[in-house]
Amino acid sequence: MATQAVVTIILLSIVLIGLLTFRPSLTAVQGGKILAFMAFFILPVIATVLGASIQLEHSKSTQFCLSCHTMEPYGKSLFVDDPSYIPASHFQNNRIPRDQACFTCHTHYTMFGDLHAKVRGLKHLYVYYFKEIPPKLALYESYKNRECLHCHANARSFEEKSPHKEMRAQLISNEMSCLDMPQHDPQHRATG
Repeated sequence: MATQAVVTIILLSIVLIGLLTFRPSLTAVQGGKILAFMAFFILPVIATVLGASIQLEHSKSTQFCLSCHTMEPYGKSLFVDDPSYIPASHFQNNRIPRDQACFTCHTHYTMFGDLHAKVRGLKHLYVYYFKEIPPKLALYESYKNRECLHCHANARSFEEKSPHKEMRAQLISNEMSCLDMPQHDPQHRATG
């Protein structure tokens, strides 16, 4: 629906610009000047903002993340048949939304993180198009427990079961990483 709004605004802009191009005398009156201002400035700005918003929302999708051939093996790792394997277990058991699987666990990353993360995202684009992609991908910083805790912090399995119960304070303060816990096999297995 939002895409249709953008298309409608763009078409309206084109029609108005065409009208003003072929009938420049319209701008001689006050209403024509307002029409020209809308056609050349207001409508293009609205279309740009709406289009950017749509694309930003689309970039949260699993489909978008895995569209890069470099990430494809990590997407396949969501189907590993091992219940102790955290990414696959979460994906296959619908603990995370399938259509936003990557974004759910990596919310601090690239377009959705801070300015520093956005600059790294631009670096990824540069490397993707102009350099050789490294054979092994790695996160820039250690995985923060907040990514796990935004879903698990108030879950019974975290609040009441061992070893989470005993280590709760260290996990919440990020003194100990959720990924260092022995029962979790956290790393994506690049399969391909």
